[in-house]
Amino acid sequence: MKRLYTIIVAILLSATSFAQVPEKMSYQAVVRDAAGELVSDQSVGMRISILQTTTTGTAVYVETHTPSSNTNGLVSIEIGTGSTSDDFSTIDWSAGPYFIKSEIDLTGSDSYSITGTSQLMSVPYALHAKVAESISSPVYTIGHSPELGGYVFMITPDGKHGLVCETIDQGPSSWYNAQNVISNPSNHSEDGQNFTGWRLPTRYELAQMYSLKSDIQSVGDAFGAKTYWTSTQSPGDSNAYMTGGVYEETAWRQNFSSGIQYNSYAFTLKEAFFLRSVREF
Repeated sequence: MKRLYTIIVAILLSATSFAQVPEKMSYQAVVRDAAGELVSDQSVGMRISILQTTTTGTAVYVETHTPSSNTNGLVSIEIGTGSTSDDFSTIDWSAGPYFIKSEIDLTGSDSYSITGTSQLMSVPYALHAKVAESISSPVYTIGHSPELGGYVFMITPDGKHGLVCETIDQGPSSWYNAQNVISNPSNHSEDGQNFTGWRLPTRYELAQMYSLKSDIQSVGDAFGAKTYWTSTQSPGDSNAYMTGGVYEETAWRQNFSSGIQYNSYAFTLKEAFFLRSVREF
């Protein structure tokens, strides 16, 4: 009985760069004849089938090759580059398990008499990740996104990352205690409670929220004429408020009626202003 010894079953992925994963996998096998002798320096016909679920499962991909063995009976091919009418890139690697069936004709033709089947124990990670990325990377736009916990008000050009703000206030609070108040889930909207990582917006971020205040408050609390803390501390103005000869610390704030941002020492970090938190996604 002729035998085929598959020596690389896990399959090595041939990746030339991170940005573009090639649709192929390296595969090697050692071929012996009926007497157990190595089939060396000989052109062989080879058919590769990728079977789904079991060793006798449906072939989701089939291709043929005519490689030549080396002096050690080793044949090397790249699955995904053979003659086929199938599309290797359409294999859903998450729907396994998968098995590799190898068939060989020692005459170099297609009368395959040597067969070997092995389970693909390690899914080709980069190919699987490529499929997963296309499935799990939604694109967002500016607007209300309950699935992200609030209102998307800043976004990257590809729409996959950005900032979302809460639709209700988390304060009022002093600046010193702001993060403690923000971190309490009970101070968030029902959608916001599904996430952590909320924080005070920077001065710039709060200005972007102000520019969209009509849309943001249409799905939550109204901003009204309230003043909100930013996370951006400030040295204050030239008419600094003094307590016992010591300058009080302060941070930038923004009034949502006038839109004016200010940092006068007349209101210190101990004063209570409103909080509207943001988080990255």
